[in-house]
Amino acid sequence: QVQLVESGGGLVQAGGSLRLSCAASGRTFRRYAMGWFRQAPGKEREFVADITWSGGSTYYADSVKGRFTISRDKSKNTMYLQMNSLKPEDTAVYSCANSPAPGAAFEFWGQGTQVTVSS
Repeated sequence: QVQLVESGGGLVQAGGSLRLSCAASGRTFRRYAMGWFRQAPGKEREFVADITWSGGSTYYADSVKGRFTISRDKSKNTMYLQMNSLKPEDTAVYSCANSPAPGAAFEFWGQGTQVTVSS
């Protein structure tokens, strides 16, 4: 069984920063890309950013471009999301996910971590 464990969430004031981590454990699994998604209360889950595991190519939602940075440490089997200049509208549960192949849907195996940005 694969586990993705998110951590690093919390309460921060607008303009502040947080760094989220997503640690993978369990059986070996195919990993083409990993991504961060978020879901605010009463809203649908939305894409935040993703990174190809091998080459490190990144892609961001327009709403976070220039403020968030996605990265990965292959030796630690961990992905990160550095979030700067946080806004109240960034408040959500952030989840990480895995895509096993190009074009394949992301698979969610974690519980998520809550990020709350106060104004």
